[in-house]
Formats: sequence, C-alpha cells, structure tokens
Amino acid sequence: MTTDPDAPPTLTDLTTRLTASRTRPAYGHDALITCDRLVRIFSADGVEVQALQGLDLLVREGELMALVGASGSGKSTLMNILAGLDTPTAGAARVAGHDLLAMTAKDRLAYRRETVGFVWQQTARNLLPYLTAAQNVALPMQLAGSGKRSGRAGRARELLELLEVADCRDRHPQQLSGGQQQRVAIAVALANTPAVLLADEPTGELDSHTAARIFDAFRTANEQLGTTVVIVTHDQAVAGEVRRTVAIRDGRTSTEVLRRSEVDATTGHETVVAREYAMLDRAGRLQLPAEYTEALGMRDRVALELEPDHIGVWPDDSGET
Repeated sequence: MTTDPDAPPTLTDLTTRLTASRTRPAYGHDALITCDRLVRIFSADGVEVQALQGLDLLVREGELMALVGASGSGKSTLMNILAGLDTPTAGAARVAGHDLLAMTAKDRLAYRRETVGFVWQQTARNLLPYLTAAQNVALPMQLAGSGKRSGRAGRARELLELLEVADCRDRHPQQLSGGQQQRVAIAVALANTPAVLLADEPTGELDSHTAARIFDAFRTANEQLGTTVVIVTHDQAVAGEVRRTVAIRDGRTSTEVLRRSEVDATTGHETVVAREYAMLDRAGRLQLPAEYTEALGMRDRVALELEPDHIGVWPDDSGET
C-alpha cells in the first residue's frame, strides 16, 4: 500500500504528531543555563529600547565560555539577567534549575548569594575597602549563614591559595595591585561554591600580562572546582583561550566559534582548530555576517533553495524593488 504525499493528514497522523511534541524534551532541559527567546525592553523618556530581541543560549555544566559583542549589543544586559540583577521582559531564562522570571525578591537574593558568583570589571566594586582579602572572601559565607567562623576562614584561605594570592590575605584592597584585586574578587565570587561564575569584562582595566594571569584564575576555577564560567569580554586574547565563544549582535546570538585540539599523527604536535558557525535561533532566524552580505550585494531579501544536504542562500535577482 502506498501513501499519497499530497493527501491531507489523517486524525491518526495529527494525534501522533501531537503526542510526539508533548513527549519531546523541553528546550535546554539538559543545560545548566537556558535562555529561550529572551526579551528585555527598557523605557526611557517614552522611548522603548529592545536590548535583547528573542535571544537563545544554552550553556552546559562545566563549560568555560566567552560572550563577545560590540557596545550596545546586549551582552551586559544578558549578564545582569543571569546574575539576578535584572529581570527579563519576556521569554524564559533558567539557571541551575532556577526560573529567573518567577523568582520573588527573597528568592533572587538567595540566588545571588548561593547559585551565582559575579566579578565586575571595576575592581573597586568587587571588594569592601575596610576588610582584608581574607575577610572579603569570608563575608559571603557569613551572609549566607554557612559554617562556623573557623570553617569560613579555612575556606577563604584555601581559595586564596588556589588563586595564588595567599600572601595577600591580611592586606586591604588598596594595598593590592589590580591583578591581585581581581584574583581576590574571583575568590569572593567562589566563596559559596556557586554553580556558575559570571564575569563582566574582568580584564578590561588590566595590561595584557596581568589579564593572562586573571584568565588563568578562571581556568583554575573551572578545571579544579568544576565551576561553570561565563565571561563577557572585548579582549580577543581571552576569547581565544576558551573552547567556545558566542557573539551577540543586536540583542541576539549571531555567531559561535568552537575550538578543538588536533594532534598531528606524524609529529605529535597539538594544535587548536577553530571554526565559526552562524547561529540559528528557535524561530529559524539566521544572522548572516555583514561582510558576506555586503560582498554579494544582499539586502532586504534573499532567495533560498533547499538542497538534499544544505540550504542555498542567493542574492535577490527578481529585478523588483
């Protein structure tokens, strides 16, 4: 018996499709961070600005990744939402099982203390000036009510040793260099064993050598503590050190660079190979790089052709304007 491909679907067909859609795992069900069609709209003087325009993003547990984008692209807005410092306008955002749109003010406070750690670009924002480095690291544990004083002091000492600033434990922030301040700030952010460590331009005020040491601190947190790390950065040197870099443009994820190691079978030398991908969001939207569309004179609309193993994208040749 053959089936007519042009025949309308039967009731059985529709029931099967509906059942399959209901049993299909939810988008991002196995990700630590899930942003699904995320929207954030700001209003100022009667003017609305869409900082995020249906952004999709998945981050797996244990990743060390970078977010890049031009000023105003929406990356800092995204970080503030993930940190629990801002609330999305629409869409869905989940971090380590927490629904960021449904949390109460009390839930949000607990979330910032226990689930995420945050490192600011401005070193002065990360540390209290009247506390020593060790006291700064112990403070989040004290606020969360975790452990005894001796246990908190021991945890602070361990983190400062791990990040190679143990000799700074009795110094105040003004007695530390910028790089030392940022490494102590990372220890503060890790104090309550967060599931996610977020950093907004953490090397923006540092020279290249010091920035490299700060990134080593993030790598240490990722590899030795198993903390998932997401870094917003303009620094291409930092972005090039992670296995995954996601670019944000106009409030959406636009491209993604994945890096993997390859070993030459003859010489045994290991090299890192990077490949850039365009991001296809949940609505089927694709942001083509400007240099590609400009090179082919693409604007307003394009022609699409479905091939057996790919989709062809062609400039509009209809002659209509």
